[in-house]
Amino acid sequence: MDQPYIIEFPKLGSPDIGYISIAENQKNIPFDVKRVFWSYHTPDNVVRGRHAHHQTEMILIATLGRIVVNTEMPNGDLKVFSLESPHQGLFLPKYCWHTMQYSHIAVQLVLASELYNESDYIRNYDDFKKLKNT
Repeated sequence: MDQPYIIEFPKLGSPDIGYISIAENQKNIPFDVKRVFWSYHTPDNVVRGRHAHHQTEMILIATLGRIVVNTEMPNGDLKVFSLESPHQGLFLPKYCWHTMQYSHIAVQLVLASELYNESDYIRNYDDFKKLKNT
């Protein structure tokens, strides 16, 4: 089973002209992107996420601000990631329970492998914990 990990996207440019980073399917993104969404103006006392997916894999990018992501895999592996650079992304494999807490100015861009499908979500933590035994 895949584990969450940081992806370093190319950072091209310089301080005097600015930067660009590039994400390409199957080059530095391990899946074909079918959906893109973003979140912003999230109060810093709100914890978002609190779910896993049966099929969807994602890459989370903090395009602005800081996002702290806690991950848990069905085998019990826990990791904490702090996203603060727009040239880094966090790969979340399927069956990865995740929570996110944002600095107020944070803007998160998400690249997803699947179209939205409510039945793909595992929203109950007890149901997620049962995956360890399957």
